[in-house]
Amino acid sequence: MGKVTGFMEYERLEEGYKPVPERLKNYKEFVIGLNDEAAIKQAARCMDCGTPFCNSGCPVNNIIPDFNDLVYQGDWKEAIEVLHSTNNFPEFTGRICPAPCEAACTLNVNDDAVGIKSIEHAIIDRAWEHGWVTPQPAKIKTGKKVAVVGSGPAGMAAAQQLARVGHDVTLFEKNDRVGGLLRYGIPDFKMEKTHIDRRVEQLKAEGVTIRTSVLVGDLPKGSKVTNWAKETISPAQLQTDFDAVLLTGGSEQSRDLPVPGRDLDGIYFAMEFLPQQNKVNAGDKLKNQLRADGKHVIVIGGGDTGSDCVGTSNRHGAVSVTQFEVMPQPPEEENRPLTWPYWPMKLRTSSSHDEGCVREFAISTKEFIGEKGKLTGLKTVHIELKDGKMVEIPGSEKTYKADLVLLAMGFVNPVATVLDAFGIDKDNRGNARASTDFTGGYATNVAKVFAAGDMRRGQSLVVWAIREGRQAARSIDEFLMGYSDLPR
Repeated sequence: MGKVTGFMEYERLEEGYKPVPERLKNYKEFVIGLNDEAAIKQAARCMDCGTPFCNSGCPVNNIIPDFNDLVYQGDWKEAIEVLHSTNNFPEFTGRICPAPCEAACTLNVNDDAVGIKSIEHAIIDRAWEHGWVTPQPAKIKTGKKVAVVGSGPAGMAAAQQLARVGHDVTLFEKNDRVGGLLRYGIPDFKMEKTHIDRRVEQLKAEGVTIRTSVLVGDLPKGSKVTNWAKETISPAQLQTDFDAVLLTGGSEQSRDLPVPGRDLDGIYFAMEFLPQQNKVNAGDKLKNQLRADGKHVIVIGGGDTGSDCVGTSNRHGAVSVTQFEVMPQPPEEENRPLTWPYWPMKLRTSSSHDEGCVREFAISTKEFIGEKGKLTGLKTVHIELKDGKMVEIPGSEKTYKADLVLLAMGFVNPVATVLDAFGIDKDNRGNARASTDFTGGYATNVAKVFAAGDMRRGQSLVVWAIREGRQAARSIDEFLMGYSDLPR
């Protein structure tokens, strides 16, 4: 490493945030990235640790010590080459990945981990600024045609990899813009959509044909899944027109809360609420947008999607925002000797929480209450783990005032009708059944149809989606050509 003693000389420096009153006025990103001097010092903290657990802690296996050293040496251009060798879209992961690589950092055993995510963020931002991110069209075309269904990070990564080795790739998206849940699930204040737009232009320049507002298959009647399609294509047509089909749709079936009063007006899934604000931010005009202005908002679900609902509600001007989590409050600090190098269970406070939110843990919703068909509140009870089961605590019942409840309890599986339309076998969680084997990986039981990302593994992180998209692309290339030079 360039600075062998750097981890002893420099402390971890977090990226900065704009003040809460300022950032609540709009939907722009508010993270203040590291300047060159700070990034170099942070990169110098990377130890010559012998076994870089961060590499395996990162789902795409970023070559982290190498790009840290290059940043320390001031060779930013080579750093982005190393970063891009494993990660097609570091501007996405550098903004919204929870950084499991940092949990696995050797320095994290007894000190603050290297700020890997902030360094990645710094590298890609400088690469775009200096014009180092350019299209890489194939020099030779194979004549093979591949359909990629779903334009989230898995689909985008797969489409890019396949196009770069010469295949004719068509990327299908049922909504009106590319990006999947990155576009219509992640709020703009966490990741502005210009980052997706730049990559879309790169994909087009590399030969990818993009077809938006096209639904492949069918959705169940009354489905709450976001769908702005204007035309439909049958799976049979895709299988006829293309040499291979890759399904990379999201795990979009939201987990419901079937308790008394669920049919009251004022209770919505998070993915009914969040996409609408993103469309408005993009310049679209919506009638009857779901908004939290002047309302008492309760978000049920303590994960990232719930946090996104908190941040959006505060920007709308909610009177109050409360977030429920059914699990007990985790410890503020993990037991590092016990958990390292794995992802630890600990209390995580997001920037949205800092903007104003009451958090309730170990709480269960018993009933929604209302008047004249409209939500006015909900009844809860606190719970505890007893003999391996969650049981109610007597006397802990409470009624909360609520004008808007947002269900953000995760996603159970992809839309079943899409997989059924292809005749694809599902696992016991309702995901497409396909292995990740080196040979024949990501292939389903249906000839020349593959599945990757949330469609195969279930709800997961953007970095896992990119990994699966890249690996599936290699499997498809090998299927089509008999061999593949794509990295896995």
